[in-house]
Amino acid sequence: MNDRNEKIRNLLVPILSVVMGLVLGAIIMAAFGYNPIVGYQSMLNAALGTQRGIGETLRQATPLIFTALGFSVANSAGFFNIGLSGQALCGWIVSVWTALAFPDLPKLILLPLCVILGAAAGAAAAAIPGMLRAFFGTSEVIVTIMMNYILLYTSTFMLQDVMPESFRSSLDSTNAITQNASLRLPWLTQFFGGSRVSGGLFLALIMLVLVWFLMKKTTLGFEIRSVGLNPFASEYAGMSSKRTIILSMIISGGLAGLGGVVEGLGTYQNFFVQTTSLAIGFDGMAVSLLGAGSAIGIFLSAILFSILKIGGLGMQTIAEIPFEIVNVSIALIIFFVGINFVIRLAMAKILPDKKQVEIVKTIETKPNDQSQEGGEL
Repeated sequence: MNDRNEKIRNLLVPILSVVMGLVLGAIIMAAFGYNPIVGYQSMLNAALGTQRGIGETLRQATPLIFTALGFSVANSAGFFNIGLSGQALCGWIVSVWTALAFPDLPKLILLPLCVILGAAAGAAAAAIPGMLRAFFGTSEVIVTIMMNYILLYTSTFMLQDVMPESFRSSLDSTNAITQNASLRLPWLTQFFGGSRVSGGLFLALIMLVLVWFLMKKTTLGFEIRSVGLNPFASEYAGMSSKRTIILSMIISGGLAGLGGVVEGLGTYQNFFVQTTSLAIGFDGMAVSLLGAGSAIGIFLSAILFSILKIGGLGMQTIAEIPFEIVNVSIALIIFFVGINFVIRLAMAKILPDKKQVEIVKTIETKPNDQSQEGGEL
């Protein structure tokens, strides 16, 4: 019974977070004179009402799955990888650069090469804060936040001053990649009404399974989770916390790099100057937290966030509701996820576990036992 109640609580917490976020979003819409029912109807119609809308929703979810998995791995090791945006950006520019450098290679060689190098670039970017944390105890939060800016402006420098002019269509954008390096699948695009969904979706689903297997069924996954729970006990048990820290950050960065690869080779088919950090990095963190780090949870959370993002555009055009209100709803969901302990406290009273019941019974019966002993004396 105790295990079942715990599973129910773990399931209800994210659901209630989403429901309360949407309800408060509806209240805000009504407060500003908009009809929330029409607003949410237009959101669902834009995101799921057509084949193209469904395709765009899946396209939006694909990089979020990668960055959410990356955050989940680092979080399991006890670290907050805030640098997912910069690591995804590394994967994006390196994969596109590789595609432009070898446009005539066969697709069976060029596409895997671009994907591998893009993932490696993200992994290399994450290895730096990982090593600093492992050997010098540096806060990975501060380092990864700062590296987001470093990598953002470095990517612009690489595009404008390092990349050969023949690779660029302008100072702000590269040429489009060739079909040999593209993740687009003509039959998939046609099936979803000309949307930009790509083969990266299948790669994301594969990585969901692989990361689940890594974390639950392998020695490395056990070590990552052990270090996350107690690094000192892990060291005492013979595990190398430094090695595990670095490896977890490398895996996290590699997954984030794949998110950038999908954007470059699948969605946009080129690289262009970014004026701010990639949203998929920070959205991926929220997706991972809402999905509680589990594979199925991350998948469902990524779909939900995609519906909110793609559907928010429909709210603008159909219901004439500002897109900022959609962002408020997303922020409210993240807020309730962040204070999930309040929801868990309420759920504990509705679905108390066995230990809590025993403690309450002990407290309630203790005065009675004392009074009985006093009477006998």
